[in-house]
Amino acid sequence: MNDSPLLIAVHGWMLSRQVWEPFVKTWEQRGIPVTLWCPDLPGFGDRIRPKTLLPTLAAYGRWLATQALDRAAGRPFILMGHSLGGSVVLHAEAELRRNAKSGLCGLVCVAAGGGIYQPKPFRQLRSIGRLVIHMRPEGLHRLPPPLGRLGPLRAESRAARGLLVNSTSRGAVRQLPGMVARLAVNSLWISGERDQVMEPGYVRHLAGYSSGHDYREITNCGHLPMREQPEALCTEIETWLIAQSLARPRS
Repeated sequence: MNDSPLLIAVHGWMLSRQVWEPFVKTWEQRGIPVTLWCPDLPGFGDRIRPKTLLPTLAAYGRWLATQALDRAAGRPFILMGHSLGGSVVLHAEAELRRNAKSGLCGLVCVAAGGGIYQPKPFRQLRSIGRLVIHMRPEGLHRLPPPLGRLGPLRAESRAARGLLVNSTSRGAVRQLPGMVARLAVNSLWISGERDQVMEPGYVRHLAGYSSGHDYREITNCGHLPMREQPEALCTEIETWLIAQSLARPRS
């Protein structure tokens, strides 16, 4: 039985496991003794969304909790979420917290923050999101890098629209600080210095609700550190895992 820890990397909105490819390559080349698994969320990439799975953060969190337990098969595991995937990971942690023997031993949130509801910016975000849904998948792969390198993107319209509306609702946004404050495991929060989608200040703000958090900022990096700065992202995560005794130092 493989007893090495499992790091589960969850992509963000309208993306897929493909977004992690440069990070996965770097992780494997380094020989970090932590197994990496990057699933597609239901309705994105190659994974079909079951009709019974509602496109909400809570429902996707329950789905992720179940998948994590099945994949880990008794091994310790760490959940890592990028952007909206960070919210899914927080909901999964809340589900797993009910099981003291779940095996979850840490959280990593990349370019994930917030907790402050601002009506006008969120209305604008929903409008832009609806436009993105309308033009995909044919239009997105023609965009300039880094988005243009991710496609063509495959996303079910209802899943994309549902998660967009749910994650930007007043209730969902205001729920985040309480969820972070109740985390039962330590957490690492990473932002890109030049991220204009989720600015570092919002990441630091949400991370601050957790008493057991570490914060790191990657220089010269935007919203997709796994593609823009995979080496730096690997270093930050590996260093934190070793400090948390979740990974062995490489010889």
